[in-house]
Amino acid sequence: MKQRTPFNEFIDGARDTIPMMVGAAPFGVIFGTLVTAGPLHPWHGQLMSLAVFAGSSQFIALGLIASHAGFAVVWATTLIVNVRHVLYSATLAPYVARLPLRWRLALAALLTDEVFAVAYAHYRHAPPGNIGPHYFLGSGVAMYVNWQIWTLAGLLFGAAFPSLQSLGLDFAMVATFIAIVVPQLVSLRYVASAATAGIVALACAGLPYKLGLLAAVAAGVAVGVVLSRPWTTRGGKLQRAGESEPAKNGAQAQRTSSVAATDSVERRAEVAR
Repeated sequence: MKQRTPFNEFIDGARDTIPMMVGAAPFGVIFGTLVTAGPLHPWHGQLMSLAVFAGSSQFIALGLIASHAGFAVVWATTLIVNVRHVLYSATLAPYVARLPLRWRLALAALLTDEVFAVAYAHYRHAPPGNIGPHYFLGSGVAMYVNWQIWTLAGLLFGAAFPSLQSLGLDFAMVATFIAIVVPQLVSLRYVASAATAGIVALACAGLPYKLGLLAAVAAGVAVGVVLSRPWTTRGGKLQRAGESEPAKNGAQAQRTSSVAATDSVERRAEVAR
C-alpha cells in the first residue's frame, strides 16, 4: 500500500470539509451583508473574519456593536459563546499533544465547529500520534479560505440584495450543525448528552449574553461524564455502571458455587489424609 504523503493528507482534509463549506457559505454572505447595513466599514467586517474566524461570535459581536454595547460586554459575550472550543480542544488534544508549539497554535487558530467534526471523525479511528497534523490543517485552511470568500461576497454584493437575510438562508448553518451532531450519536451517553443540551438551551434561551448556551454546554457535559464512568460505588463495592440486578445476582451465585466447590474438595482431601 502506497504511503500517504503530507500533501495527500492535506488534500483529503480539504476535500472532506466541502459539505461543511457549502453550509457555511450563506452564513458568510449574510454576515457580509449585515456589515454593510451596520455601523462598521466593510473592511472592518473582512478584518473580523480574518482575525476572529468564528461565525456565531461575529454575528453576536456585530449586533452588540450596532446597539452601542461597551467593549467589555462584547468581549465577555463572545468569550462565553466560544467556550465550547475548550471542549473541542480537549477532545483533540491527545492527537496533537506531540506536535511542536507552532503547530498546535496554528491548528488552534483554525479550529471551528465544522473543522472539529471533520478532524475528529478522521482521528478517532487510530491511536493518538499515528496520524499527522496535515489532515487537520487541510480542513482548517479550506474552511478559513471559504469563510473569507463568502464574507467578501456579502460585503461586495450584499447591498444589491437588501432583503437577503430575510430569505431564510441562515438555515443552512442549522442544517450543517445537525450534520455535525447526528453522526456522533453512536451510543446512549452521546444521545443523552445531546438531548440534555438541547432541552437546557431551549429552557434558558431567554438568558442574557447567551448564558443559556453556556448552561446547555455544562449540562450536556455533566450528563456525558456521568454516563461515561465505567464504575459506580454502591455499598462500598465497585460495580459496573448499568449492570442489571439479575446479572449481579448470577455473578454472585457463580462465585458462591465456586467457593463451595473448592471447600468441598478441600474437605474430601482432609478426610482422605
